[in-house]
Amino acid sequence: MSLLILSQQACVRALSVNSQCNYCELSCPTNAINISGRLPSINQALCVGCAGCISVCPSEALALDDFNPTDFFFAFMADEEKVISCQKNVPCIAALSSEHLIALAQMKKGVVCDIGHCAACDIGERILEQFVPKVENVNYLLEAISSDMRVALDLVKYQNPDEKVEVQRRDFFKTFHLREIGKIRYDFEKEVQSTTDEFVKYTIDNSHTADLRAKKITDRRKLFFTTLKKSDVPTVFHVVDASKIPFTSQKLMDESLCSACEMCYRVCPTGALTSDMRNSKIDFDPFLCIKCHLCHDVCESDAITLSSSYNLKEWYTPTVQNLIMYSVRRCDECDALFSSSLGEKICRRCRLEEEEARELWGL
Repeated sequence: MSLLILSQQACVRALSVNSQCNYCELSCPTNAINISGRLPSINQALCVGCAGCISVCPSEALALDDFNPTDFFFAFMADEEKVISCQKNVPCIAALSSEHLIALAQMKKGVVCDIGHCAACDIGERILEQFVPKVENVNYLLEAISSDMRVALDLVKYQNPDEKVEVQRRDFFKTFHLREIGKIRYDFEKEVQSTTDEFVKYTIDNSHTADLRAKKITDRRKLFFTTLKKSDVPTVFHVVDASKIPFTSQKLMDESLCSACEMCYRVCPTGALTSDMRNSKIDFDPFLCIKCHLCHDVCESDAITLSSSYNLKEWYTPTVQNLIMYSVRRCDECDALFSSSLGEKICRRCRLEEEEARELWGL
């Protein structure tokens, strides 16, 4: 039995109370993840360890204790076969993200996802509802970068000849002996956690401050772009429908709406949005964007939006794009430097204080 682990400091919901990210909850086929508070809550007894939530989590905040997608990637590359199967090398075909599938298809000259066991699986129907469209999108993108490689779905029904019978829970204590006491203790604690039929809540406290401020690139993004560097560069860079790309984006900024509040680039978990020392601009790097939507969630004026299209040139020659430039001046009230996009004469803090004063005065 696998345990699902949440690194709360890596969850994009931890970076802002305004975050609307719920990919993990929507993807879970057994409703083992619930978002009713700040962070996701997990019911280990309901979790079946399919890793579907791991594949859709934009910041890789979720993990299984016995499966690592990056380790799988390198192990699969060393395997002569091209079959990805829940009976061979993954807990479920849902465990792999679009980035992993594109990278594997390119490096392995095509891969086959075994859906032969889905019909007999309790969660098979729900998994296929999500996985089939994912594969269709992946193949659309592979075609768009002029690749002949594809991700195929096939009723392989792979059977592992060396498969051992899974130890039943009632046989758990029969395996005890002195030399394995450390492993038995770990297995016991894991068994207790996995049978606890309640949602475990996670919190954020002061111990997470340093991690919350860190800007990190996901492992899957590193694998993805490393693979592209080893692949042939298309002769033509196509512009595709942005909705077909679930893991990165291109952004637009409405200068008339931007209030220069600085929130979007301060909360960005990867550093895709940045400014300079004077906070005189906002730059955007699609290479680093994980499409977590956090910058949009914190923008009160809805000044930042997603582009409806995406130029695949960014996958091969990433460029930092300037979204907006500000004028930097001193506040007439407090004399502090501040960024302005609309020609304001006082800073945001002083404007808020003025609004609060007028509210108190009843004006």
